[in-house]
Amino acid sequence: MIRLSGVSRTFDGRSGRVEALRGIDLHVAEGEFVAVLGRSGCGKSTLLRLIAGLLPVTSGEITVAGTPITRPRRDIAMLFQRPALLPWRTVLDNVLLPVEIFGWKRAKHRERARQLLDLAGLAGFEKRLPHELSGGMQQRVSLCRSLIGEPRVMLMDEPFSALDALTREELAGELQRIHMESSPTVVFVTHSIDEAVLLADRVVVLSPRPGRIRRILEVNIPRPRTLGRNAHLADVAQVSADLHELLMERDVPAPAAAERR
Repeated sequence: MIRLSGVSRTFDGRSGRVEALRGIDLHVAEGEFVAVLGRSGCGKSTLLRLIAGLLPVTSGEITVAGTPITRPRRDIAMLFQRPALLPWRTVLDNVLLPVEIFGWKRAKHRERARQLLDLAGLAGFEKRLPHELSGGMQQRVSLCRSLIGEPRVMLMDEPFSALDALTREELAGELQRIHMESSPTVVFVTHSIDEAVLLADRVVVLSPRPGRIRRILEVNIPRPRTLGRNAHLADVAQVSADLHELLMERDVPAPAAAERR
């Protein structure tokens, strides 16, 4: 579904060129949930923006379903750290916002919106305004909004990072359930090992800048998964320990782009 071939991205800064990503080769299968894990500043969010078509690649190519990504597409949805709901619109109308923007038939998608809200545990809140909801509930509304067009690809940039630990775990469980039922292709950026193990089929570990794929770990743990007491707790602990060890590894600093020319 998603293929990155030799993808690199360099930014021009006041102090010179900054290489954010270097030589990323990655294939994400249709319906797969891939988490991208790494230290702050390793290029995780940049990687998502490249896949979304919000930034151009410096070199390499990104394709979705065989088509090169050169600009944002309607079949690719992106969920950010903050819900960014319109405060004057109800929960239902916020979910239906993409329907209006893209000129889809509102009547057809209205029932779909209600189904998504029910799936996210928000049935009965359709007429509430954003300020009447908790932060976790607002992010659920944002998740429903990203799903309303039934996107082929969902890109999620640390969507639970601003929430408290218990709400994060609860929403991660909701996302796991939604993915099990609707199976979109997901690339999920996080700095949380627990989230990666709970949600992903595979975890891509990036090195410090310039971000390169250090290793890709398979998470062969049956779903649904929990982080508490369960029959697969030992497996969860082992994968978490492997990821922690990878994140703690130190790289030899790579030369700057300008130095290599």
